Amino acid sequence: MPEPVTEQGEHTLDLWQGAWIAALVTGVVVWGLIFWVVVRYRRRSDDEIPVQTRYNLPLEIFYTVAPIMMVIVFFAQTVRVQNIVLDEDTPPDQTIGVVGFQWSWAFNYALDDENGDGVSETDRYVWEAGTAGYIPTLYVPEGSTTRFELSSPDVIHDFGVPGFLIKMDVIPGRDNSFQVTPKRLGEFAGKCYELCGTYHSRMLFNVQVVPQEEYDAYLQTLVDAGRETDAPITGGEFVRTQAGAPTDETEGAAE
Repeated sequence: MPEPVTEQGEHTLDLWQGAWIAALVTGVVVWGLIFWVVVRYRRRSDDEIPVQTRYNLPLEIFYTVAPIMMVIVFFAQTVRVQNIVLDEDTPPDQTIGVVGFQWSWAFNYALDDENGDGVSETDRYVWEAGTAGYIPTLYVPEGSTTRFELSSPDVIHDFGVPGFLIKMDVIPGRDNSFQVTPKRLGEFAGKCYELCGTYHSRMLFNVQVVPQEEYDAYLQTLVDAGRETDAPITGGEFVRTQAGAPTDETEGAAE
C-alpha cells in the first residue's frame, strides 16, 4: 500500500494491515495443523487402517461458527473505517467540484468563502480542465479539509488518487462526494479507475498538495487567466469548448 498522504488514508491503511495480520494468523494456524497431522498421523508399515468417522459434530460446529465470527469482525471493522473515511459532518475549508468527462477532468474552485464552509458566497468560481494532450493539475492545500463534489455529464468514471487511499465513482445524475485532509506536501498521481470508453487511458491528472499561501496564489492565477465563472462548470460541452477537449469529429479526423 502507498504511504497515506491524508488523515483519512491512515485509517484505511490500518484496516488493510489488520486484515492481513488476521489472515496470516489464520493461515499459520491452519498450515500448522495440516503439517502436524501429516507428521503425527502418517501411515506406518505396521499400522492398521483407523476407524473411519463420517462426521464429528463438535468439529463441524467449530468450523462453521469460527468463519462466521471472523466475517462479522471484518465487516464491523470495515463499516467503522468507512464511517470515518466518508464522514462529512465537519465543515470543509474548501470545496472543489470535480467533473469527469470523456476523456479528462475539470476542477471547479469556489472563491470568496466567507463562511469557511467551502461554499462561495458570491457564486464565483475558477476552473481548470484537461484536454487530449494536456494532463490537468489539481491543487489542494496542506493541513485543511477539502471536499470533492463529483459529477459527470456522460458516463460513469471513477476519481481516485492512490496516495489518498480512496477512490469514488463519478456517476451521471448522482451527487457523490468525500473529504480529505492532506498531511504532507508533494506531487501525486491520480486517474480514472472505471473503464469509460475508448480513451479511458487519457484520464490522468496530477495532484499538488501545497501550503495555503501557494494554493491561494494558484487560484489568483486562474482568475488572471480569465478562468472565472458565475457557476461551476458541469457540462461536457462547456468543457470541450473552453478547454479544447477532443470532440467526436476531431477524434475521427485524428484516426
